[in-house]
Amino acid sequence: MIKIGIIGAAGRMGKHLIQSIASHSGATLSAAVEYSRHPELGQDASILAGLAESGIVLIDNLEGAATASDVLIDFSSIENIKPALSAAVAARCGLIIGTTGLSSVETDAIRTAAVSIPIIQASNYSTGINLLAHLVKKAAAVLGNSFDIEIVEAHHRFKKDAPSGTALSLATTVAEALDRDLNTEIRNGRSGISGERTVTEIGLHAVRGGDVVGEHTVGFYGDSERIELTHRASSRKTFAGGAVRAAVWICGQQAGQYGMHDVLGF
Repeated sequence: MIKIGIIGAAGRMGKHLIQSIASHSGATLSAAVEYSRHPELGQDASILAGLAESGIVLIDNLEGAATASDVLIDFSSIENIKPALSAAVAARCGLIIGTTGLSSVETDAIRTAAVSIPIIQASNYSTGINLLAHLVKKAAAVLGNSFDIEIVEAHHRFKKDAPSGTALSLATTVAEALDRDLNTEIRNGRSGISGERTVTEIGLHAVRGGDVVGEHTVGFYGDSERIELTHRASSRKTFAGGAVRAAVWICGQQAGQYGMHDVLGF
């Protein structure tokens, strides 16, 4: 049985993760972490997630959670990345990171920690969105420069970063498939007299509103036809299920940095 600890266990995503662990035959909840002075510290994490009592209460001891777990899952905040890495390295447990909007500081810290422990850092843990990325790569390679490529993503009003990490990941997939430099070819929205569209630019547009869980469309626009590949998430359960699947997979892997393409065998 794989022991999984959750960082940010009382949040919306944390509760979905606890539910997904409870429904997985090969996993069990080993620790539930929240920030100091959280009003629900000491309460049973499974009850807070709408499940039966598990005896795992909310704690603010990240090191203790890492020691009690085979792997930690962190969807909490950028500020928790470095403490989570330090705790996981010290306990020699795996780490699943779902936080987006990371800077080079966090990505460098992840790369360094991956020398000691197995880590998966992904912008999206949905099986469907990772299949979308796989299909986008194939489509870009086949269609080449004869089609204009535009990416549109939509999320709820509370999302803090834009464009989404998933949209950026899809743009990176396109750029790599077409041997383009994303730093120079990306166009984050358009305003005013932006000029004619270049052949190689990759458009990226963010929509924010309501309770949209997550939508991503990669459009390939030709002179006489259009191809659109779309993924729509209707519940955070899809992300939680993928993250738990990744957590179970990473146990037993050697130290290193992995992605969902490794988990899914792409």
